[in-house]
Amino acid sequence: MSRIAVVTSAPPLIEGGHLVIARSLVRALEEAGHEAGLVATPQNRFGRQASAYLATWLTDVGVDGAGHATDQVISLRFPSYAVRHERHVCWLNHRMREYYDRWDEFRATLTWQGQLKEGVRRRAMRTVDRYLLTHNVTRLLAQSKTIQARLQRWGGIPSDVVYPPPPQRPYRCDGYGDYVFAVSRLTALKRLSLLIEALARPEAAGIACFIAGDGEQRRSLEHAIETRGLSGRVHLLGRIDDRQLLDHLANCRAVCFPARDEDYGFVTVEAFASRKPVITCTDSGGPAELVIDGVNGRLCAPRPETMAVALRDVMDDAAAARRLGEAGYEQASKMTWEHALKRLLLD
Repeated sequence: MSRIAVVTSAPPLIEGGHLVIARSLVRALEEAGHEAGLVATPQNRFGRQASAYLATWLTDVGVDGAGHATDQVISLRFPSYAVRHERHVCWLNHRMREYYDRWDEFRATLTWQGQLKEGVRRRAMRTVDRYLLTHNVTRLLAQSKTIQARLQRWGGIPSDVVYPPPPQRPYRCDGYGDYVFAVSRLTALKRLSLLIEALARPEAAGIACFIAGDGEQRRSLEHAIETRGLSGRVHLLGRIDDRQLLDHLANCRAVCFPARDEDYGFVTVEAFASRKPVITCTDSGGPAELVIDGVNGRLCAPRPETMAVALRDVMDDAAAARRLGEAGYEQASKMTWEHALKRLLLD
């Protein structure tokens, strides 16, 4: 039995898929006979990231409060991989994307003074990240090919891919109901506005949809639903608990996850574990790596008209939805924590 610290970061008061992965990893380690615990390091706002990296660098995970040595560390996302341990595996979710793949859109929101200041911080963080991911870790794994490609493009950093399996939850399928389900933070990158625009298309007439989650885009999504006359069939549920999540996954016809360039997209494998097909986009990143069009879901161009057709196809044919969902379940069943731990644990 080994004593393993799972280290991740989290913005204050925000839950995300990376925390579900971290907690699922701790549980999988415990079920495999190890002693494991979750260590959360800070992830400060813009302008204070250096202090978050420094605090993580200074965090002592080598020995716990009772004097017991930690045998290994598994870190997940920035700046948690700054933690120091001689046996350190980083299973990367993402670096600070505003300084990498989202730099152009982020820079466009800044004044010229802000661009200069953030440009300096960007260069410094890239330098620090490259050092940490090549010298501070024993093994580097990426949670998707999308993340692997970013590492290679920005830094030339090699990595292997290990997809996170579904969490250890009691997923089930109660049937293939008469609505589409979506769940994520309500932010621009999750692109739920695209789903709403698709539902407003004539091709998607009459299709009902429940959207779970909360975030800064809630008011704009509410406005879009109202102005497009969708209030009777598109419903924002707000934040839901695990029981409600499992109920919706068990009863919906399909899950729609239209995010742009998603790191991994945990909801994809959660839908598969519930025997439900997933509708996603060709530029959705991690989900597009797992969804095979016409096999376990629908993969469409990121346009309202093409998504509307995909929604219509799934909603018009429950038997096809079942067939796609069963294929997704078969795929998710092969993604086991036993296999993941073989890659995450050092000999």
